[in-house]
Amino acid sequence: MFKYFIKRILLMIPTMFGISIVSFLIIHLAPGDPAVMKSQAAEGKMIEGVTEEAIQKTRELYGLDKPLHIQYALWARRIATLDFGESIKFKRPVWDMIKERIPVSVMLAITSLIIAYIIAIPIGIYSATHQYTRSDTINTLILFILYSLPSFWVATMLIVFLGGGDFFDIFPVFGLNSIGYEKLTFWERFWDTAWHLILPIFCLTYASLAALSRYMRTAMLEVIRQDYIVTARSKGLSEKMVIFKHALRNSLIPIVTLLASLLPAMIGGSIIVETIFTIPGMGRLMWEAILARDYPVIMAELTIVSFLTLFGILVADILYSIVDPRIVFTKREA
Repeated sequence: MFKYFIKRILLMIPTMFGISIVSFLIIHLAPGDPAVMKSQAAEGKMIEGVTEEAIQKTRELYGLDKPLHIQYALWARRIATLDFGESIKFKRPVWDMIKERIPVSVMLAITSLIIAYIIAIPIGIYSATHQYTRSDTINTLILFILYSLPSFWVATMLIVFLGGGDFFDIFPVFGLNSIGYEKLTFWERFWDTAWHLILPIFCLTYASLAALSRYMRTAMLEVIRQDYIVTARSKGLSEKMVIFKHALRNSLIPIVTLLASLLPAMIGGSIIVETIFTIPGMGRLMWEAILARDYPVIMAELTIVSFLTLFGILVADILYSIVDPRIVFTKREA
């Protein structure tokens, strides 16, 4: 196991190198010049007639006047020392901005994932053990409808119907806190934040809940048809014992596979949900950086998400052997 772990860590180095090159080139192929945008922007207003000299000075200031391979080499050297540079738009160290936004995105992601798993796994087990019944058909219909709904449309409808749009004004739809939040007590702050998070968390949860429950159902159906499950039932074990002790553990392997994408999703945030509900998380930071062609911020987020994706795959591989001890990553001795 240790040798496998070291080998995978070493393989991550060339993989990250390739991802960084592709990301760097794609970002610079996008239309728009960050130097022009930076030179024209002042106090939120556009200044007409910006001279070419001002634009050139801005390019020199951020190293945008150099060839692409030189820009990449300079960026890679900074990354080796964990220095993500300075934001072109905000004039702040990128790492300081990321540290401010990560807790918000992690809080949203962890909460939505916990809720999704708590609801999805029992639904998947129930649907598998009651296959082709009316309840299974109803569950399947509802879950496929949820999975097909785009998050931006759901978020907009929630704002219209429940956020003071044209109907009810029940939930706040902007930010994480109300005005005067600093003057509230601890529990008042807790409930105020929780009330602000209800709609965003719902938008982050419903699609993943639908997908996880279907994965769980498919995996459980495959397991309960195995010979050892038939043997367990023939021994007179109760159905609950057969399902939750013998079948459930092996059914979790596809769910563990999905963990590879959970870690980068937690840190990367949701661009759509965070932008619509004006939540100051990593997703919204990424969207603002893309609009401003803020290369240092974009590359920093892509680098972090890429690394966490590779690390998540490694964690998922290790968890396989915990869920199913028969899975090994080294050759057994004869």
